[in-house]
Amino acid sequence: METAIILVFVLGYLAITLEHNLKIDKLIPALVMMAICWALISLGLDSFPNWFDSANHDLLAGFGDFNHYEKLHLMEETLLHHLGKTAEILVFLLGAMTIVEIIDYFDGFATIKSFVKTKKKTKILWIFSILAFILSAIIDNLTATIVLISILQKIVKDRDIRIWYAGLIIIAANAGGAWSPIGDVTTTMLWIGKKVSTDHLVGYLFVPSLLCMIVPSLIASFLPVFKGELDIEESDDDKPKSKFSATMLYLGLGAIVFVPIFKMVTHLPPYVGMMLSLGVVAVFAEIYSSSKFSMTELDGESDAHAHHSPVHHSLSKIELPSILFFLGILMAVAALESLGILFGFAESLQETMPMLGTEIHVGEGVSDLVVLLLGVGSAVIDNVPLVAASLGMFHEPMDNELWHFIAYSAGTGGSMLIIGSAAGVVAMGMEKIDFFWYLKKISWLALVGFLVGAAAFMVTRTLF
Repeated sequence: METAIILVFVLGYLAITLEHNLKIDKLIPALVMMAICWALISLGLDSFPNWFDSANHDLLAGFGDFNHYEKLHLMEETLLHHLGKTAEILVFLLGAMTIVEIIDYFDGFATIKSFVKTKKKTKILWIFSILAFILSAIIDNLTATIVLISILQKIVKDRDIRIWYAGLIIIAANAGGAWSPIGDVTTTMLWIGKKVSTDHLVGYLFVPSLLCMIVPSLIASFLPVFKGELDIEESDDDKPKSKFSATMLYLGLGAIVFVPIFKMVTHLPPYVGMMLSLGVVAVFAEIYSSSKFSMTELDGESDAHAHHSPVHHSLSKIELPSILFFLGILMAVAALESLGILFGFAESLQETMPMLGTEIHVGEGVSDLVVLLLGVGSAVIDNVPLVAASLGMFHEPMDNELWHFIAYSAGTGGSMLIIGSAAGVVAMGMEKIDFFWYLKKISWLALVGFLVGAAAFMVTRTLF
């Protein structure tokens, strides 16, 4: 039965990886894989020799001697445990997504365009790289990429030049998301899973992530495509369509940044702080929406959103497919963890994988090469299941350098291919960027940044 469960997981994983070829949304195989894996566990419960105790991070002693009803009760408890941990992540993401949509409702991101006051291509490159690095740490790398490419489309009219900027935005956004507990889904998973703390995450990864952004941008600034100036025309359509846009932008970003502070002070799970932040932002959104303003500007009296709540509007626009995908993949990985399959795989991996150094390596018996390969793997397949699997495979204590290196590798490694990260996929869709164009023009820049950042991590981790 274990073989059948592994086969279902592998086939589901392949379907997720080949999403663009199969033209099937990845949430579908994720949900099907999750349901079938747990169904097979339930049907073959009496045949399994091991059961993994998630609370104590070890195999449960004497599982084989349990009777059927004891095993059934244990399975239900384990399923509920994993559902609770997954729900913490999903509720957190729902809150963050809603705040971002409320900011967008008030056209808050249009305020960012005012930061671009130059026509020099290299300066614009650095402005967008720095904005991507900072914004992705606050509103996550996917949303930051959408916002900045939308602004880029209004500034850079030549698509051949614009896709170069988009490529560097992907690298900077993924780098920015890696050092923040709210900047990337994988880092959020590690943070909520109590594998990393905010202060240690920033301490370990800020410099490596910064170098991962700076080095590719610095190299790119010497390329011919970024020489000279752009022809930028100021348009009234580019101005914010609400007088509260700047207020809601700073309020929303501040509310999201407040969440890690709330967790450190109260020691409550992050989703509690996110719900408080959402509530505060929603109050101001309701107050400001009572003032008439136009989001369409079809005429002087138009008022597109005056007749319904901005919170309801924002909730209707969040990406539920992404939420369901995370539910499916996290619960499917939990099925493998519960049977001790990931535990056994991790032990064999640590025994067979050679060390890169005799003295410095992450974790106890986990080589740097393993984590670097995880980063390369995240460029080919989705980094969410990779990190979810690592949570079940490795059991080092909180803030062990292993978890921070995993956060860096999984977060930034996806930049090496355009399909390797959510930021890359959305940029590919928005700008119709060709896979092989990115591979030829941008991938080597991402690889250089990834390796420089990894080398910096190997040096700076000795300081902690």
